[in-house]
Amino acid sequence: MSASKKPQQRRSLRSVLSRGHLGLALVAVTMASVSLTILGVVALKVYADHNLHLIGRSINYTVEAAVVFEDRAAATEALALIASTEAVADAKVFTADGELLAQWKRPETDLLSKVEMLLANSLLAQPITLPILHQGREVGTVTLSGHGANMLRFLLSGLLGILVCTILSAWSALFLSRRLLNGITVPLRQLAHVAHAARQERAFDQRVPEARIQELNNLGNDFNALLDELESWQTHLKNENETLAHQASHDSLTDLPNRAYFEARLARTLRKLKKADEKAAVLFLDSDRFKGINDTYGHAAGDAVLVAVASRIRAQLREEDLVARLGGDEFAILLTPLHKPEDAQRIADKIIASMLAPIDLPHQVQVVTSLSIGIAVYPEHGATPDSLLSAADTAMYQAKRQDRGGQHLAQDQSLAPPVPLRS
Repeated sequence: MSASKKPQQRRSLRSVLSRGHLGLALVAVTMASVSLTILGVVALKVYADHNLHLIGRSINYTVEAAVVFEDRAAATEALALIASTEAVADAKVFTADGELLAQWKRPETDLLSKVEMLLANSLLAQPITLPILHQGREVGTVTLSGHGANMLRFLLSGLLGILVCTILSAWSALFLSRRLLNGITVPLRQLAHVAHAARQERAFDQRVPEARIQELNNLGNDFNALLDELESWQTHLKNENETLAHQASHDSLTDLPNRAYFEARLARTLRKLKKADEKAAVLFLDSDRFKGINDTYGHAAGDAVLVAVASRIRAQLREEDLVARLGGDEFAILLTPLHKPEDAQRIADKIIASMLAPIDLPHQVQVVTSLSIGIAVYPEHGATPDSLLSAADTAMYQAKRQDRGGQHLAQDQSLAPPVPLRS
């Protein structure tokens, strides 16, 4: 197919059905009208022939005496008296010898008269001839030609009737078609609207309203049932995606964000702080006695301790602060906004104090643990996520060396002495 070829323009179902109904109605009316007109013409022709014979008999009785006495004036007067009032175009009276005794002819004064005569010559029978009898003996003949005035009036009235019937039928067809089409096209349009919304906008919560036509209502119900299933699947997939996203970014044991989530959040926060010229603090936390607890009481007890530690840390933070488990017994906290480094130290002290209470383990066992916390402030101790985490990690190592269960604020990177790596 050529790329320049325009797509075919399709008509709507409403226009197709409307034109079909209107065309069918007009064809039916036209055929009925033409048929009735033809039947009427045939009937009128039979009537006209019969009436012409009756007129001929009346003329016979009237001109009988005039023909017997060959009185031209009387015959002409009697002939004109009857023929002028009837549908007669031409009337002639002949004697028995074939001599024309009297004649009457309808005058052709205008175009209408000519049309009437043409119509009479075309549709009516040939001139009729009737004998004039006197005492059983033929004394003459009467020849009559019919006139088309009645026929023309009938045809004109028939055409007018056809026109009126056509107009009424067209209006009725349009009215009835509109009512019928509303029952078909409106439900289909509603179905198409809902289908479009479901396809384009993923709006599976919309439904097709009920229709008055049974088949269309069944179609709408089936489509609604399909939307119910799609909506259920969408909700299920959304929940699954949310669950997978949460599992990918959170620790399964403590339900805290993991390292990847924390580092991404830290990077975004530092970009915002750089534009706003504000401060933030990163706290690096490490348990001091976790290995001994884990070795003594088992991994289940170690997991219980980590859960308790995570809960206590979270309880000391503000709503906008972030705590994450980096791995093992290491945690990290992002404090933002931070007005001064003392605020970070104050929160670190609260966290350390929360660890003084014993942690209950199964079998009525209680253990006590502590945290060593290193604090790094942006931008004094690092301008990037890696440098800030490294500074907090180094400060935590210093706190662990100085006094387990304490805190230490990192030094300016330009003044800090080299620190050996932790094993």
